[in-house]
Amino acid sequence: MTLIQEAITRVLDLGGPVVLLLLCVSVLTAALVMYKLWQYQAARVGRHRQLATAVAAWDNGDRERALKALGESRSYLGPVLRMALTSPQSAELSERVDAEAEARFAQLERGLGTLDMVAQLAPLMGLFGTVIGMIEAFQKLQSTGSSVDPSLLAGGIWVALLTTAAGLAVAMPTSLVLSWLTARMQRERVFANQALRVVFAPQVSAGSQPAAAAQISPEAGVAPPVGPVAHAG
Repeated sequence: MTLIQEAITRVLDLGGPVVLLLLCVSVLTAALVMYKLWQYQAARVGRHRQLATAVAAWDNGDRERALKALGESRSYLGPVLRMALTSPQSAELSERVDAEAEARFAQLERGLGTLDMVAQLAPLMGLFGTVIGMIEAFQKLQSTGSSVDPSLLAGGIWVALLTTAAGLAVAMPTSLVLSWLTARMQRERVFANQALRVVFAPQVSAGSQPAAAAQISPEAGVAPPVGPVAHAG
């Protein structure tokens, strides 16, 4: 406990309460980033090879292969696509599936707003600490009267600027991680939207044969033309 108190005292002496606050914010932000990375890994965000295979098989009319590939996937989007593949097709189903996918996106995006707030407020907090430090430095300079000590002013200024540096040190990596996570979720939305649109409007209906492979049945009594019709001379 004494070591913690000494560390807090050193931070307060070095940069003041603003630097201590930024230090606490940086620890919480790092914990949140680690949690989001674990969450994305567990949900297998960006790993949709089996889902892409299932969608492609469904698009080609191979229902059995599509369901088999879907069963091998551990992606968080697996249950959403399973609902779309196994339920009767309807407009209501399309809306429900879209809502289910959006609910999973919202769960994965939880916490990104906090990272955005940290990225925006950390520089302002640092600037606020700098302004307070500059005010204190000039107050000390004024109290000395005519005997101005440049070292006193310089020391106060660099301590004040330290808060700005601390704020930027917290904001820059947070902004970088936030942009990366946001880009990943944007790609997830694009993939899910394309996959669901293919499921609800495949090129070939599941279980049917392509139109190009259809043949005219001999029982129909009509034979396909094999060449020009010869006219009797």
